[in-house]
Amino acid sequence: MVTADSGNLIVQGDNLHALKALLPRYAGKVKCIYIDPPYNTGNEGWVYNDNVNSPEIKKWLGELVGKEGETLDRHDRWLCMMYPRLVMLRQFLKDDGVIFVSIDNEEIGNLRILMDEIFGGNCFVECIAWNKRIPKNDALIGNIHEYILIYKKSVTANIKFTMRKDGLDEVYELLDRCKYKDVTIEDTEKKIRQLYKERGFDRGVTLYNNLDENYKLWGKINVSWPNGNTFGPMYEVLHPITEKPVKIPDRGWRWKQETFDELLNDGGTQNIQDGSIISGKIWFSKDERTQPSSVKYLEEVENILLRSILSLKSNGGMDLEDVFLKKNIFAYPKPVGLIKLLINSIEMNDGDIVFDSFAGSGTTALATMELNSEDQTKRSFICIEMLEDIAKNITAERCRKICTGYKNSKGEVIKGNNFSFQYCKLSKDPLFDANGQISSDVGFSQLAEFVWFAETGSGFTGKGDSPLLGIHEGRAIYLLYNGILKDKSVDGGNVLTTPVLNVLPEFDGSRVIYAAACRLGASRLNKLGIVFKQTPYALEV
Repeated sequence: MVTADSGNLIVQGDNLHALKALLPRYAGKVKCIYIDPPYNTGNEGWVYNDNVNSPEIKKWLGELVGKEGETLDRHDRWLCMMYPRLVMLRQFLKDDGVIFVSIDNEEIGNLRILMDEIFGGNCFVECIAWNKRIPKNDALIGNIHEYILIYKKSVTANIKFTMRKDGLDEVYELLDRCKYKDVTIEDTEKKIRQLYKERGFDRGVTLYNNLDENYKLWGKINVSWPNGNTFGPMYEVLHPITEKPVKIPDRGWRWKQETFDELLNDGGTQNIQDGSIISGKIWFSKDERTQPSSVKYLEEVENILLRSILSLKSNGGMDLEDVFLKKNIFAYPKPVGLIKLLINSIEMNDGDIVFDSFAGSGTTALATMELNSEDQTKRSFICIEMLEDIAKNITAERCRKICTGYKNSKGEVIKGNNFSFQYCKLSKDPLFDANGQISSDVGFSQLAEFVWFAETGSGFTGKGDSPLLGIHEGRAIYLLYNGILKDKSVDGGNVLTTPVLNVLPEFDGSRVIYAAACRLGASRLNKLGIVFKQTPYALEV
């Protein structure tokens, strides 16, 4: 599905060239990058060739690294391929942006060094071990894990990485069934505890094994002073039924008395079937001999910090087969659930961009769309895939099916999600020709994006319909090119002359004007507060 204004973009072309083309527009605008680059395993049998000897990479090495690239071993060449791409990817990120990079044992050491150099070691967040659960056919040890390196753009960015607790969907489904069938609270609690035992959920879930009258799970949280080397406040708490003092924790209470009283009075009183009682947010046993606990509902604490070990089945191939009704059309695609978990681990808002420059089967795009459907956040995705056959027939086609609907492997009709995207093929014609001149087919908007980025280091947000591109840090930036002047009585619209200057949009301050030539003297430019920059020579080609 192709629309020009959806914000979602799939680009086919060499990702280094695509990054250069997109950077002027999207520099400093991307919140989350996920990439799954070639692992450099040397496995030539994959549909998507992840070997650095692939024709595309060899061509790139020959053009940009030179003859010396032919003598490098495969790790050196892999680093040569990754370095410029990572440098540019960092420029795409917002100051509070994050990058996730998947990798395995072949290059994890080299990648960590590379990322430390480009992003800074102090911007390293974590190296996650992804337990895929299914071992490879290894000769010595069954390897069941890969890695995900996480770096943030800025060391000062205050980013909290969270994830939803495992098993919540199963728990809530059981509660819904029991409530619908009018199963008693006592019997439902037994079923919940049995589920916990069978599934081996984390204590962050199993702690919540009590139900209120609305079938909502709650747990008892210790109210003792948590620090074993110090003491908390000591004060008397009366049992709401016996009106006798309850047992004070050995090292005192967790909170000062004012806080405890606020929790005690936060809500009414509930009588529990075992004879205990909840008063506000505090649970009391049936008598004063048992220390009370605070009450916390599971729905209040569904999220925890993102774990350094993630255990998710590697079922990306099944996801693809379900859409295309074919097996082995793309080797080792990442599971949608894994990418969703990573993207969703950071807070994102409407308009935030998810970026993937090694798009492959399009899992990042699907993960973004699924998250948007679930939480109604309007994220957008930009995906780049090098190989034309994969970009057109797998990446884009998979997204199209998801957007418009399809029949899955079970014969079920899956409705489309009503999202859309734009599919673009990277032009083989560069912005500048072999002589360093602006190519004849380059339009004003294209050059405006490049000029704005060269001048400001940020993505262009203007409409590209005026010689005044915008104001940045108190100075106006102009571009004279391709007949942008609306006043047809003025000749030489690409050259800065007095008549041209007189019809330019006014700005009371310093001005930077890009043009093919200038007919104004240096002293006059200085007096007017104008810095002239000649295109294309003032631009980094």
